[in-house]
Amino acid sequence: MTADDEIRGGVQGTAPVPLSVLDLVTVGAGRTASDALRTSVDLSRLAESRGFHRYWVAEHHSMPGVASSSPAVILAHLAAHTDRIRLGSGGVMLPNHAPLVIAEQFGTLEAMAPGRIDLGLGRAPGTDGATAAALRRTDHLNEGADDFPQQLAELTRFLDDDFPDGHPYRRIHAVPGPVQATSPGGVQSPHRPPIWLLGSSGFSARLAGVLGLPFAFAHHFSAQNTVPALDLYRESFRPSEVLDAPYALIGVAALATDEEAEARRQVLAAALNMVRLRTGRPGLVPTPEEAEAYEFSPMERDFVSSWNANVVHGTPDEVRAGLDDLQKRTGADELMITSNAHSGEVRLRSYELIADAYGLPTA
Repeated sequence: MTADDEIRGGVQGTAPVPLSVLDLVTVGAGRTASDALRTSVDLSRLAESRGFHRYWVAEHHSMPGVASSSPAVILAHLAAHTDRIRLGSGGVMLPNHAPLVIAEQFGTLEAMAPGRIDLGLGRAPGTDGATAAALRRTDHLNEGADDFPQQLAELTRFLDDDFPDGHPYRRIHAVPGPVQATSPGGVQSPHRPPIWLLGSSGFSARLAGVLGLPFAFAHHFSAQNTVPALDLYRESFRPSEVLDAPYALIGVAALATDEEAEARRQVLAAALNMVRLRTGRPGLVPTPEEAEAYEFSPMERDFVSSWNANVVHGTPDEVRAGLDDLQKRTGADELMITSNAHSGEVRLRSYELIADAYGLPTA
């Protein structure tokens, strides 16, 4: 299997492009992180059985309603409960970690689930500035983002075990990794996870294009930048050993329910969660009942209207039509769906309804 084959998914059912899952491991009011992680296991199994191409987990910190601070740990857990679906980070925030640590973590994941691991990388902190400073043990946060290309190059060399002679890291090896195949008696596969660059603006779009890497854009929280970023990626693209042509997926917030009114209730609760996060009051995802009783200020109502305008929600037919339209408008090669709601049951049902709407496999 070539790197290109691992990146490009196959279309299932009547979907316009491959469909995938982005999991934030959301924790609702009255639920625990253990509940959320059990939902992730159930959802990964559902996604695998219904023909979703890949399942990614996003790195966030210091957010009570998001239990995905350790993607590598969660992915190891999911690898033990699935057999075929691709698993990956959407993403690991590279400036928060030493490149060698990421290479070791994802080399370990690759050893656990050979040929199924993606390494998606972002340059944002995945949290607020104070938490980022605690993660990185520095107040100079811009330096991490500015150093991203150099950090990426270092991580790639650790993954490939190919630092040149004379480099200070030449005799350092990420294990598990290719060095095991070159050791006496070594039989370790030299394969390593494909790297994706993630972004919500033009920086990573251009870098992914120049390096010939696949690109994932965060449409679900930066919709106004989607088309410009994808255009920039395609214009900047240079064929590489990884890809001979651009390949871009977009993260899409979508929620399907059996009745349209219920979809509106659910996305209102998710929007209230975002209101609180954006105003420095992060908490657990509220119930729909709490959201309906909440007195939104005029400014908050404007935010909710703007936010929910980019959430594809409604009945399965409505969600399918919205996803089809979004794919046509953006030309995305893959849609990665994140269904955020208070309860795990609602999230699971949403993916099941979307799979049914597109006639995805049932086993």
